[in-house]
Amino acid sequence: MTDNAWAYQHSIKGVCAALGARQKFIKPHCPWQNGKVERLNRTLVTEWAYRQAFTSNDERTAALAPWLEHYNTRRRHSALGGRPPISRLAPT
Repeated sequence: MTDNAWAYQHSIKGVCAALGARQKFIKPHCPWQNGKVERLNRTLVTEWAYRQAFTSNDERTAALAPWLEHYNTRRRHSALGGRPPISRLAPT
């Protein structure tokens, strides 16, 4: 689910089709529907992108995967009662 910006409406259409995913958009003029994404973007800025000085864009890009791993498997989320998002998945 994304907002209705032109870039989202057209740039990821092919990716969604390749994955067999359905593209959903928020209702026009209802930005609060995009709140989870906006909160993640704010967290990315404060905890990953600007938490330390990177000497290159490649260095910043390389730091993203480990941060996402931490965010999803170890970082406590208040909305989940202090548990990480991975706790919501059933073990396989």
